[in-house]
Amino acid sequence: MQYADSGSANRTEVYEPQKLRDRTEESRHIERGPIDLPFFLLTMLLLTIGVVMVLSASFARAYYKEDDATGYFVKQLFFAVSGVALMLVASRFPMSFYRRISRMALIVSLVMLALVVPFGVGRSTVGANRWFDLGITTFQPSELAKVAIILEFSTMICRYKNLMGTFKYGVMPFALILVVTVGLLMLEPHISASVIVIAIGAVMMFAGGTRWQYFVVGIVVVGTVGYFVVTKMGYASARITSWLDPWSDPRDTGLQIIQSLYAIGSGGLLGLGLGQSRQKYMYLPEEHNDFIFPIVCEELGFIGAMLILVLFALLVIRGYWLAVHARDRFSALVAVGITSKLAIQVVLNVAVVTNLIPCTGISLPFFSYGGTALWIQLIEMGIVLAISREIPLRKQKNEDERAK
Repeated sequence: MQYADSGSANRTEVYEPQKLRDRTEESRHIERGPIDLPFFLLTMLLLTIGVVMVLSASFARAYYKEDDATGYFVKQLFFAVSGVALMLVASRFPMSFYRRISRMALIVSLVMLALVVPFGVGRSTVGANRWFDLGITTFQPSELAKVAIILEFSTMICRYKNLMGTFKYGVMPFALILVVTVGLLMLEPHISASVIVIAIGAVMMFAGGTRWQYFVVGIVVVGTVGYFVVTKMGYASARITSWLDPWSDPRDTGLQIIQSLYAIGSGGLLGLGLGQSRQKYMYLPEEHNDFIFPIVCEELGFIGAMLILVLFALLVIRGYWLAVHARDRFSALVAVGITSKLAIQVVLNVAVVTNLIPCTGISLPFFSYGGTALWIQLIEMGIVLAISREIPLRKQKNEDERAK
C-alpha cells in the first residue's frame, strides 16, 4: 500500500500501528540463541593476526620514541582483550535496546564533534584536530558518529517504511543528518571520515528503499562539493598531486606512498618473513597505523596478504548472510550498515596504500594501531552477534507458521 507525502490520516496509518508493535515487542520476554560461531571466529582470527602485526610493524618506532620496543603492542593487546569483552557484552543486549538508544547516540556524537575542534587534543602534522584526550589514549568522535548513523538511519527507515520512496521522508531527513555530520567533520578537517560517513549513509538509504534517481542527484552534488574542497583546501590538493605523481616531491608529500610501494613490492610472493620488514625502520610513516598493510605485504608476501583479504571477504559475506536472515527489518539494516562499513574501510585502506586513490588516512580494521577505534569496531561486531542471537526466533516463527 502506497502512502502520500502528507496527510494526517496516512501518517497515523503508518506510525501508530508501528509504535504499538514496537512496544509489544519490547515488553515481551525474548528467548535468544547462541552467537554466530563463524562470524565470531573470523573476527577473532583477524584480530589476533592484527595484534601480531602491530607488534611486528611497531617495535622499531616504539623503541625509538619510547625506549620500549613492545610499547605500542602492549597497549594494543590491552585494547584487544578488553575490546573482546566489550564485544561479548554488546552481543547480550537485545536489538530493541539499540533501537531505543539510536537517537541519543547520534546526538552525543554530534555534540562531541562540535566540541572536538575547540577542545580536542592530538594535533597531527597536517593541522587536523580530531581527538579528545582520555589519559591512557585518545578518542575520535568520528568513530562513534559512524555507528550512530547506522543505528539512527535503521530506526528512521523502519519508521518511514513505505514512505522511503518519497523525497520528503526518504531523502530530506537523512540528507540533513549527513550534511550536519560531514560539516562538523570538515571543520577538523577529516576527509576520510567524511567519505566513509557519506558512503554509509548512501548504503543505508539504498537498502531502505530510497529511489535511485535521488542518488544520481546526490552524486552530482557530492562531486561538485568535493571538487571545491580539493581545489580550495591546500593539504587536500597536495594529496591529489602526490597521488598523481609521488616522485614530484619524494621527500615530503610523496614520501609515504613511495615507501609504501617499496614495502609492497619487496614482499614478493612469499614475503621476507614475519618481523623481517625493512621499511618499518623509520622509512615508512604510520607503518603501525594506517599503512600497516604494506608491512603485511612485505613480511607475509602476496600470498599472506591475499589470505588476510580473503578472511575479510568471508567476514563481510557472513555479515550479509546474517542480515538476510535477521529477525526483523531493523536488525537487517543494522547488519547491512556495520558490514558495509567494514567492507568500505578495508577496500579504501588497501586502495590508498597501493596508490589507487589519494591518501585519506583510513585505518585497516583490527590491524591499525588505535585503542578506542578498536573498541568501537569490536562493539560493532558485538552488535552483529546480537543480531545473530535473535535469528533462532525467526526460524521458530517460520516453523510454527508451517505447522499451522
